[in-house]
Amino acid sequence: MKRLWAPWRFAYIAAPAVTACVLCEAPASGDDRAVLILHRAQDAYLILNRFPYNTGHLMAVPFGHLARPDELTPREAEALMALVSLGVRALELAMEPDGFNIGMNLGRAAGAGIADHLHLHIVPRWSGDTNFMPVLGGVKVLPEHLDDTYQRLATALASLVGPDTA
Repeated sequence: MKRLWAPWRFAYIAAPAVTACVLCEAPASGDDRAVLILHRAQDAYLILNRFPYNTGHLMAVPFGHLARPDELTPREAEALMALVSLGVRALELAMEPDGFNIGMNLGRAAGAGIADHLHLHIVPRWSGDTNFMPVLGGVKVLPEHLDDTYQRLATALASLVGPDTA
């Protein structure tokens, strides 16, 4: 039997149950680089997903702890969509994907890992990025470390909106 090791996933699987909201704690941490925040706007921020579906997986997140889109103010909703557009442009510049999956999971039954804090996923896709590993092995192989992805996207965002985006 062949085995693939992804030891970084165990930190996620074995972590104690978290009662605090990681999407509220991240912007309050004081270290955007450490928590993978790439850009802050007035009402929302853009962050790399620590446990990505694909390399470059971003999330647009409102600062307010809201669970549903109907709880957003019009300004917050506009900020989220502006960050989705900015995230797509940055990913296109840095990684040249062939397409994107963009969306949200509302509630645990819909697949929300963080059900109490609304966020929009921006997942870059490449032709042929799905293979037998996820289907048969239940394993996703990511070709780049999060630190490298962060730097590529930070550089792309700086070229789009200027330096000091995080």
